[in-house]
Amino acid sequence: MERVRPYKSSTDCVWMDMMARTKTQHSSIFSRLIACRSGNFGMITAFILPVAAAGAGVAMDLNRMIQIKSALQDSTDSAVLAAANALAVKNISDDEAMSLAKKFMASQFYNVVEGKSSIDTNNSSSIDKAAIGSVERTTSTSGKSFDVKLNSSYTMKTNGMTALLGWKEVTIKVSSTARSTTESKNALSMFLVLDRSGSMAEDTTTVNDAQPTKTVYYDCSYYQGRKYISKTCSYQATNYYTKIDSLKLAVASLTTQLNTADPETKYVRTAAVSYNASMQTPTTMAWGTATSLSYVQALTATGGTDSSDAMARAYTDVSSSLEDTAHKNKNGQVPSKFIIFMTDGDNNYSSADTKTKATCDTAKKAGVQIFTVAFMAPSNGQSLLQYCASSTSNYYDAQNATQLVAAFKEIGDKAVQASTRLTN
Repeated sequence: MERVRPYKSSTDCVWMDMMARTKTQHSSIFSRLIACRSGNFGMITAFILPVAAAGAGVAMDLNRMIQIKSALQDSTDSAVLAAANALAVKNISDDEAMSLAKKFMASQFYNVVEGKSSIDTNNSSSIDKAAIGSVERTTSTSGKSFDVKLNSSYTMKTNGMTALLGWKEVTIKVSSTARSTTESKNALSMFLVLDRSGSMAEDTTTVNDAQPTKTVYYDCSYYQGRKYISKTCSYQATNYYTKIDSLKLAVASLTTQLNTADPETKYVRTAAVSYNASMQTPTTMAWGTATSLSYVQALTATGGTDSSDAMARAYTDVSSSLEDTAHKNKNGQVPSKFIIFMTDGDNNYSSADTKTKATCDTAKKAGVQIFTVAFMAPSNGQSLLQYCASSTSNYYDAQNATQLVAAFKEIGDKAVQASTRLTN
């Protein structure tokens, strides 16, 4: 029997393959290559390696694209909200509004991605120049409306492995539109979501000017010989506002702004809910601010912190179609909808942050404008509120009672002066 000599090289394989065609026309190319005992590994590897490398590169770039698109969309949303609000409140020109939007978007985008090595920020000077925007103005008997649209794009360079497929760069595009109005009587529905956890009983650094000192009592009992003498002593100490007292002052300031704008309670509806380790019983949406203010004035500070259910309830009630119907029947307007979310600490459970953020995402997509106030809060609490705020201008960081009152007053001013919301 003739011994079959193994092929010495891939060249031999090809030569023998040509000879074999006259004998075995039905053999597949793959089968004939398998018959080659040497040289195949190098040939197959030469085919597979570029494909595998390109696949890995695409996976890496897809992850980068998701990060960049999310950052770009958030920045563009914030930019159109800021520009639309400036048009209504500051009466700036269309060109000034678009310049503000583009610069704001670029600044926010690179602040968000700063420090993320997977995102190239070397072309920061071009992102605002690539943006295209427009402003449309509408005038009616009740005021003016401004629609601001901004299309933003970012060209991401792919890595070397993806470039093997011919894709050296990918352009990521997003679009956002916001509307603001300057109606003389702006209908609105507002829900307050307020922290009443135990830390809210702590003192602030702000002295109560109305009563700058307080009497502090302590047990100073003593023994006289074998006889126990019970005695209570006292001393005068600086009287600081507690956090919960500061919150009550701040909400009173907010409601004053709303009442001044709507003295006949025909345009403003409010409600409030507090939370500690769980959601407390909320009020229902009602005309004016009296019910909400009374609710807040009665709050005490106890327990842990979990904002998730309270935020979910606020969104459900303020976004209900019943609110639209109530306003339509009384003032004929579609109301602007607001949530004011305040905390002085961290949620006790990571799941509470996750659920709260999900509610914030849903609310913002539905056009509900969220204002957030961090009151002497730690970094995790601040991060949650920054995430939930509709824009950076809707986030407040108050470090004392005075700043907290000022923040709520400014929120009231913004709510009654202009309605600004995303419309896409």
